[in-house]
Amino acid sequence: MPHDGRPLERLGFLTIGSFDPADPAAGHEETLRVIERAESLGMDSAWLRHRHLQHGISSPVALLAAASQRTSRIALGTAVTPIGAENPFRLAEDLGTVDVLLGGRLQPGFSSGTPMHFDLYREAIYPDTADREDFGDTRLLRFRDLVRGDAVTASTERRGIEEFATSVQPHSPGLVDRLWYGTGSTRSAVWAAEHGFHLLTSSVTRSEVGTDFATNQRAQVEAYLDAHPDPADARVSQGLVVIPTDSATPEQVARYRAYAEARSGRVGVPQGPAGLLFAADLVGTSAEIADRLRADAGYQVATEVAFALPFSFGPDEYAQIIGDMAEHLGPALGWTPQHG
Repeated sequence: MPHDGRPLERLGFLTIGSFDPADPAAGHEETLRVIERAESLGMDSAWLRHRHLQHGISSPVALLAAASQRTSRIALGTAVTPIGAENPFRLAEDLGTVDVLLGGRLQPGFSSGTPMHFDLYREAIYPDTADREDFGDTRLLRFRDLVRGDAVTASTERRGIEEFATSVQPHSPGLVDRLWYGTGSTRSAVWAAEHGFHLLTSSVTRSEVGTDFATNQRAQVEAYLDAHPDPADARVSQGLVVIPTDSATPEQVARYRAYAEARSGRVGVPQGPAGLLFAADLVGTSAEIADRLRADAGYQVATEVAFALPFSFGPDEYAQIIGDMAEHLGPALGWTPQHG
């Protein structure tokens, strides 16, 4: 359980929303059904990854807008949107609109810096200005200020029969207080705290204090809490890959274990110039996974989770995994489902 003995506060999941390029509509519809199922099971949140030039969710805004019409309670977020691939003004308009449709349930998460695999689409998105674009934290702060309602123009205007506001419309009060930052380093964790963002951690982090994943993750969360002006109100989410097997068939269990085994060689071994560390995928019964999480130094300082669904399985597997998360793993961690 979290470090002070409290039960897990919020239970959510994260999905890439994979689809068959020959039939993308079916894949997007399945993602919406998974979100609906999670809400019916009482889960607190559903999070969408953001992918470009891949067979996964490229437009979380569009999918979240659709989900707003098919859900009534569950919080919906992104984990994460790379701000370097976005226009802050237009994104503020889009997410303000989605939050209005959701009735204040949006939880958007971001990363800053040069987006991953940017070389693949750099010329498509910034054919003339890529070398002059600011992909850093300043770009994200511009977005935050626009969402907050800061002025775009000095005064209201009327041009003919049209009226213009001074700030981005629609303005959704409270959205600025629900912004998240995806961290993988102490520097970024401290920055998030100092600038009013909640903290998203994942199954990837930088090696800063040895090669144990959980030790590094905990150190970054503790740095975040130390720098936060009001740590009692800080929200910290952990996003490990977790696959409970309580209701899985023997064939499904075998596939899950093979998936985790194929990825196990990178655990504990710093990868690439940044020295990235990957967490082990957790496969087992909910009781087994709960025991491993309670012993995990990173989980011990999280207040909530957005467990990541593995990339390569089908609707039946995701339905089983989501069901076991809500009906077995969550309760084993002291979590209470939310209904109504």
